[in-house]
Amino acid sequence: MQPTRRRKEDIAPSEALTERVAHGKAERQRIPLEDHALFAPTEFRPDPLELLARQATSRVAELIPIRYGRMVASEFAFYRGAALIMASDLATTPTTTLRAQLCGDAHLSNFGFFASAERRLVFDLNDFDETLPGPFEWDLKRMVTSFEIAGRSQSFSPKDVRSIVLSTVRTYRESMRDFATMTNQAVWYATLDAENLLEQLRATVPASRLRKVEATLAEARTKDSMQAFRKMTQLIDGVPHIVSNPPLIVPTSELFTPDVNAELMSRMGELMSSYRDSLVSDRQHLLDQFRFLEMARKVVGVGSVGTRAWILLFEGVDGNDPLFLQAKEAQSSVLEQFLGVSEFSNHGERVVAGQRLMQASSDIFLGWQKTNGIDGIDRDYYLRQLRDWKASADVEAFNPNGMSLYARVCAWTLARAHARSGDRIALAAYLGKKDTFDQAIATFASTYADQNERDYAALRAAVTSGRIVAMEGV
Repeated sequence: MQPTRRRKEDIAPSEALTERVAHGKAERQRIPLEDHALFAPTEFRPDPLELLARQATSRVAELIPIRYGRMVASEFAFYRGAALIMASDLATTPTTTLRAQLCGDAHLSNFGFFASAERRLVFDLNDFDETLPGPFEWDLKRMVTSFEIAGRSQSFSPKDVRSIVLSTVRTYRESMRDFATMTNQAVWYATLDAENLLEQLRATVPASRLRKVEATLAEARTKDSMQAFRKMTQLIDGVPHIVSNPPLIVPTSELFTPDVNAELMSRMGELMSSYRDSLVSDRQHLLDQFRFLEMARKVVGVGSVGTRAWILLFEGVDGNDPLFLQAKEAQSSVLEQFLGVSEFSNHGERVVAGQRLMQASSDIFLGWQKTNGIDGIDRDYYLRQLRDWKASADVEAFNPNGMSLYARVCAWTLARAHARSGDRIALAAYLGKKDTFDQAIATFASTYADQNERDYAALRAAVTSGRIVAMEGV
């Protein structure tokens, strides 16, 4: 996928450029491309279930069975929740010094469509809880392995799975080489929106598949705060209230005693003021026009289950002008114990800074805050809109051709994100023109997918034996 093409006048050879190319080629001598195929766990590999248990200690205890229930649903669901396990494994593999801002959890379900500030439907990465600077290949390996696992789960032939994986890596490599020829501003402005994607699809997919894509994108434009308001609230004595749906959505009036809830509500002005300060001035003005009404705890995601997440309901001009924000707890990135602590003291700010750096366009209400909970513990949060034209791919409906196309879109998107934050010229020089890197990453993905199957089987056995309690189907 190449929404922005290079031009000859964008290329400006210089001594600095030569040095950056030399850096990439020197790194290839230090970490040969073939070495990226390597993954050989030893007897000293940490127990994956112990790693998950450690994460649970800082989360809401009553929600942990939901997390395990969602992870045990399938091998791919397990992989989605296993970012810490994979980070621990990646730390044992040959690692380059070519750094970029990492998503930290760049699996295929963490890409999707959402609205830009200019009200265009754009495709991008959309989950940054684990973001941190690090070696570029860690993101790529996690993304590519997710396609290996997804292809297997769809019972694609080994040949088709290998073809999908190779085309994913090739697209990343070739896109990075394209970005290396662009000016800094051209890279920064590169984006993939729905119209651009549809234009490319018209030449490559059957009309029936194109109609399904168009329907998905049209539906995405209906998923906004108004749609959430109609679905998630009810009027009581003329006042909108969030509908309780325990354990997935629970208003604070049900979670806490009346006195505790009243204290929390009285502090919302102070908390919103702290969040407001993290927004740019025009967004502050917009936020000021809304009045806070109510909040509820919401269970989100797979790997995130158990971290504290809240939905906040606001009213604008009247009942037809709602705003839903989501405040999600930001804990330490799973990458920090392997790559060093974040430069940000507030993990909410870490998430926001990483998201703004990697995305071409971010939510206008994206910001952060620190709060002192009712238990007296300080916690970091980041906030964004709950829904704003969001849509994700229905991977289970893909045939091999459809998954290959989606994989290439994700690969271009990840390359663009890394090109914005890393040294794209050194990266392109390191990756080279041949498919040596492609083959190595594809081999790694296959090997690691085998490991994921073993780890998933261990979780399934632990649930069956009763060692781990899992609430399935929630």
